[in-house]
Amino acid sequence: MSETVLRTPAPGRLFTRPATAASCAGFVLIGMLQALYGPAVPGLRAEFGLSPAGAGLGLSLHFTGGVAGVLAFNAIHSRISNRALLAASYGLMALGAAGFALAPGWPFALAAAFLAGLGFGGIDYGLNQLFAVGFGDRSTAMLNVLNAHFGIGAVLGPVVVAWLGRDAYTYAFGACAVLAALLVVAGSSGVRTPVTDAEPAARTSVPGAEPVSRTPATVAEAVSRTSVTAGQPVSGTRATDPERDPRTAVTDAESVHGTPQTYAEPVPAKGRLGLPRVLLGFLALYVLNVAVEAGVGGWEPTHLETVGYSATVAASATSVYWLMMTAGRFLVVPVALHYSPERILTVCAAGMTVCLLLAPAKGLAPVAYAGVGLFIAPVFPTGLPWLNRALPQARRAGAWVIAASMAGGVAAPPLLGVGIETWGIHAVPWLLTALSAASLAATVRLIQLTRRSVE
Repeated sequence: MSETVLRTPAPGRLFTRPATAASCAGFVLIGMLQALYGPAVPGLRAEFGLSPAGAGLGLSLHFTGGVAGVLAFNAIHSRISNRALLAASYGLMALGAAGFALAPGWPFALAAAFLAGLGFGGIDYGLNQLFAVGFGDRSTAMLNVLNAHFGIGAVLGPVVVAWLGRDAYTYAFGACAVLAALLVVAGSSGVRTPVTDAEPAARTSVPGAEPVSRTPATVAEAVSRTSVTAGQPVSGTRATDPERDPRTAVTDAESVHGTPQTYAEPVPAKGRLGLPRVLLGFLALYVLNVAVEAGVGGWEPTHLETVGYSATVAASATSVYWLMMTAGRFLVVPVALHYSPERILTVCAAGMTVCLLLAPAKGLAPVAYAGVGLFIAPVFPTGLPWLNRALPQARRAGAWVIAASMAGGVAAPPLLGVGIETWGIHAVPWLLTALSAASLAATVRLIQLTRRSVE
């Protein structure tokens, strides 16, 4: 009797209900922690005698740590469990936040901010990746719920500092440290680590089946995978299954070396940088969208004040923009259960562009920016399930787009500042419109590329 390699199906759900709730609390935490650095600037300047630029280094080091955390945890994720990844990330965040609150000097505080950023990146990468695959058909909706809680934390952070007083920022960071410490256990318990393609396949004996050859299917230049069950043809027959995942292409080759019908995943076309074109498209999409997101958040107040609104109204309008981002992620949840990510992202990119085209009109500007927040809200969480579906063989592609989005968020405001120095503050909505239109073009191009990959 021969043995045939069969892949044991990975469970669709990775989180228990308590673990799901704890993960949402974790995103409230990272949203609040990131949002504390700005309101803490006056207290930091008074505490350590810093210039405005020097005080801003805290957030810069936090984001730098975030990018490093995404890439580092991506590199080791295949060797550690999901629970270990989340527990280590919360632990780093707890140490970093506590160190920032208790720092005796500014260099120590910057090192603590970097450490907190490492944990931040691990949670951002880990939970986004796991939610993207951990809830089956509901993953897109659940990702939007998860990221909406980030927005809740981002709103709470400044409120906490305002309530405590700017000189009591240490208590806010201390509270984040305590919450992160609690989540080391609460946030990692109930999270499963299923068998992946990197792990050995389960062997199941099937009477009458021949051994599966491990010879590569050279026609597709990919690792061949054989799907055989009792009662299916095992040789000389082109076995096709209309229920089979359309992402897995049937090769034009007949049985390889006398094996049963072989299915092989197509190798994605590569661009000039040696990366799959689909991945390059997603990188461009995320960088452009985060550039719009950060650009509006950073320059909306200045633009509104320039066209005649008071500082209070401009600040309030910016708060509404962030609130609309949070609301948009909750509102898209029922939509995500009925429509594909491609359709949702196309509508979002078009809506963002239309709103930004209205922003130059003084009377419409605050409402237009709020509309941008509503339309841009679903982009980040909705794109990840699409990425995982388009590149199922690139298990860590999500880490690259998350890291790229963080880098884009850091680079976009100063780069927009260069354009504003050239054309003036009135160019803000036009510059953002150009970025939004480019994201719409990237979305349309991605739809074309992902359709080709499954044809």
